[in-house]
Amino acid sequence: MSNDERVHIPPKPTAAPHSAFLQPSLDTSMLAAVQASPLGALQTTPPTGAMPMIAGEGRSPSSVGRLGGRKDTAGPGATAAAKTAAPSAARSSATMAIGTLASRILGFVKGIVLGIAIADTAIANIFEGSNNLPNLIFLMLAGGVFNAVLIPQIAKASRQADHGTDFISRLLTLGVMGLLALTAIVLLLVSPIMGLSTSFEGENLLLAITFGLFLLPQIFFYGLFSLLGQVLNAHNSFKAYAWAPVINNVVAIAGLLVFIFVAGSSKSTPHTVENWTMAQTWMLAGTATLGIVMQSAVLVIPVHRLGLNLRPKFGWRGTGLGSTAKVAVWTMGTMIIGNLSFIVILRVATIPGGDDAPGAASTIPGIFALNRATELYIMPHSIIALSIATVMFTAMARAAASKDLSALRSSLGGALRTTGMATVFAAIALLVLSGPFGMLFSGGHENVGRQIAITLSILAIGAPFYSINFILNRAFYAQENARAPFVIQCIMVSIGMASALSASLLPQEFIIYGLAASYTLTNVLGPVVSHFFLKTKLGDYGGGTIMRAHMRFLAAALLAGIAGELLLRLFGSSSGAGFMWSSISASAVVLAIVGTAMAVIYVVTLKQLRVAEVDALLNPVLAKVRGRLPFK
Repeated sequence: MSNDERVHIPPKPTAAPHSAFLQPSLDTSMLAAVQASPLGALQTTPPTGAMPMIAGEGRSPSSVGRLGGRKDTAGPGATAAAKTAAPSAARSSATMAIGTLASRILGFVKGIVLGIAIADTAIANIFEGSNNLPNLIFLMLAGGVFNAVLIPQIAKASRQADHGTDFISRLLTLGVMGLLALTAIVLLLVSPIMGLSTSFEGENLLLAITFGLFLLPQIFFYGLFSLLGQVLNAHNSFKAYAWAPVINNVVAIAGLLVFIFVAGSSKSTPHTVENWTMAQTWMLAGTATLGIVMQSAVLVIPVHRLGLNLRPKFGWRGTGLGSTAKVAVWTMGTMIIGNLSFIVILRVATIPGGDDAPGAASTIPGIFALNRATELYIMPHSIIALSIATVMFTAMARAAASKDLSALRSSLGGALRTTGMATVFAAIALLVLSGPFGMLFSGGHENVGRQIAITLSILAIGAPFYSINFILNRAFYAQENARAPFVIQCIMVSIGMASALSASLLPQEFIIYGLAASYTLTNVLGPVVSHFFLKTKLGDYGGGTIMRAHMRFLAAALLAGIAGELLLRLFGSSSGAGFMWSSISASAVVLAIVGTAMAVIYVVTLKQLRVAEVDALLNPVLAKVRGRLPFK
């Protein structure tokens, strides 16, 4: 497919808000949902011009009908283009999937290495609290504008005669200027911002402010990455955008390894606020920001190769940036309210990190444990639910555009059942395997491993509900309804804020567990509230069938969970001196053996229960495997 053909591919058959694919943090009051995948909001792109388009999929229903009824008029050229488009889209999808998977694996490794570097120290909680702010501030003040207003216009401009050169030049100029101004203001106000958003005091607060000076410039580079990435996506260039976060993780891991080599691990060297040096700050916080810088920088070359001849341009009247304002107002309001609540939760989460007493970090769980547990519990949603929602949103949007409520209900029900098959098992697996997962990120400290494990156990209960609520909200966006998610967000933020503030009244050693419980409460109630709003608009979308399917998933998952718990006993899970608690490598071995056994038992049980979804998911995979075997 030529570049000219690519940029003239028609849009998806919907005018649904492009913010429908923003990061999950828009749909739930969870501080660490942002931290779990800081770039999730940037990597999860709008449907128009941002996802590989399979031939025919990007046309409106009416266009498809016309093409279907008049194949003879399409001409051989169109047929060839269609044949070329499908494998091209498949290759792009595969490239993006592999890049995302590689990034998540490296992110997992980064979390392990970070634990080795600073776990079980006061530094860990101070760094985590400081490192949250760039993501939160960008998403709250700039992310909504970029995704709801600016980015959709890139896809639209790319279909113009100049392939969007003039508009994109003006947009990049405006975006860079705005990001520079925002970053400069935040840096100037770093002291009051850090003081208001965290509960650190004294020397802990001073170190947090120092970290902030190194970390807050990430705001600019998050925005630049988003802008450049969407320019590439709008021109069907996906590879660099998908793989750029891998560079980020590689740089961050390298920085952490240098830190361990020079300053020592948390087990060999007591890292404290008193003995912390500026060199250590450069190695820890400086390389974290360097990773974000490199992630943005690697996109400059592929953007240049588009041949758009971009240059600074001023003057933005008549550019059409206000055409999506109606939807953008509700979407940005949703984002601001959600992220303001994160700031309050961040302040509560850093209360345990404010104790300077010797040994306090080892006895009281802090935001380090909360973030590591959230990274784990959010992973099934990020890998499974987001992927399914990306695919099913197109079907839902197409049905909504053609006013086919029956097809919309069917697509929604199918998405919920397919997602539930994976997330229900994931919740039970995380609950059973919380111990070895905790040890994996503990830096080898058993007490930290147990703190992460307890937090993860509480969070795991809400994992399926989190994904259900996310998909229910996609149904609103498919119908071009951004107001209902905003109202739902206000309700859930109120509940989340009340429960989080209640957690702040607990003794310090229980605050993080209380916050985890508040996340779970919000996640469980989220689908209830969304269902109430959605049913009034959509009617019955097969709630009984969905519930029965989830009950079968739960029965199979519980059987696998019981088997997994019995296997864990063989690895000393019930004893503090057991093999499972002895080291990071030991926990990895336990996860591999017990996790695999649980997955096999779960799938076999589902097959015995004749669950249709398991065949729909596994048969294409098995067919590909059989197709590659040398003997058939």
